[in-house]
Amino acid sequence: MAPGVKTVLKEPLGKRLQKDIHLNLGAYIMVIPVLAFYLVFAYKPMFGAVIAFKNFSPAKGIFASPWTENHGFRYFLEFFKSYYFGRTLRNTITISLSGIIFGFPVPIILALLINEVKNRWFKKAVQTISYMPHFISLVVVCSMVYLFTGEKAFIIQIMRFFGYTGDQNLLNIKEFFVPIYIISGIWQSTGWSCIIYLAALSAVDMELYEAARIDGAGRWRQTVHVTLPALVPTIILLLILAIGGIMNVGYEKIILLYNNFVMETADVISSYVYRRGLVNGNWSFSTAVGLFNSVINFALVVGANRLSRKVTGKGLW
Repeated sequence: MAPGVKTVLKEPLGKRLQKDIHLNLGAYIMVIPVLAFYLVFAYKPMFGAVIAFKNFSPAKGIFASPWTENHGFRYFLEFFKSYYFGRTLRNTITISLSGIIFGFPVPIILALLINEVKNRWFKKAVQTISYMPHFISLVVVCSMVYLFTGEKAFIIQIMRFFGYTGDQNLLNIKEFFVPIYIISGIWQSTGWSCIIYLAALSAVDMELYEAARIDGAGRWRQTVHVTLPALVPTIILLLILAIGGIMNVGYEKIILLYNNFVMETADVISSYVYRRGLVNGNWSFSTAVGLFNSVINFALVVGANRLSRKVTGKGLW
C-alpha cells in the first residue's frame, strides 16, 4: 500500500468525513432530501410492524395495546391455519411467476428491436407510442380491460371466430383472469421498462460492432455476441429485483378487476390484507400477513443474489 494511502487511513473517521463533506458539499446537500424521504416513508413506518405481535387497538395505541398469546405469534399461526393461506399464496406465486416468465423478456426484445431501427424519426415514434400506456391511470386501464373483454367486445368476437362458445365477460371466468392480468400488465409496462435497456445499449462501444463486421458477423451474430453481453449486467440486476418481488402483487389492480366468480384464482396476499385490514379493521392480523410477505421477499432477494453470484459472478452486492 502506498505511503499516502496509509496516512489517509490512519486519520480518524470523523476527520476524513469532515474533509469529504467540505470537498463534496454540493453532493451531500443533494442527497439530504433522498435520505429524508426514505427515513420518513420507508424506515420510520417499519416500527409499526410490532402491531403484528399485539392485539392492536387504535384507541390504546401501539405501546398500550397488549401482546398476543403464543409468544406474539397468534395472528401468524391464524393465517397459516386458515383456508386463505394456501389459496392466496398459490395465486400470488402463480401471477408473479407468470409475469416474470412471459413479461420479463418482452422489454428486452423491444429494446433490441428498437436498437436495430436506423430511421431516427420512426425510432422516436415507436418509443413514444410504447411509453404512453405507462402514463394511463390504472383505473382507466382496468376500465379498458372490462370493455375489451365484455360479452360483445371484439376480443370475444375473434375468439368465437376460432370456435369459442362462451357468452359472458371473460373476467367472470376464473381460467382467463391470470392471462388477462398478465397481458394487460405487459401492454402497460413494456415500453417504460425497456428504457433502462435502451440506456444500456447506448453505452455499447460502436467499435465492437465494427470489429464484428470485419470478422464477418451478420446482424444476428452481432446481437448475440455484442449486444446481449452488454445487457447481461442490467438483466441480472432487474431479474434479481423481480424475483425479490414475487410476493408483491399489488392489490390495486386485483381489486379493480376481480369479482366473486374469479376469487379462487384472483385473490392474492395483498388483496387479502386489504380486505382484512382496511375493510374489516383487523389491523394486527393484516400487519402479520404483510410482515410475513416482506420476510419472504427479503429471503428471495438474498437467495437470488447468492445464486447469481455463484452462477454468473454478478449480483446486487
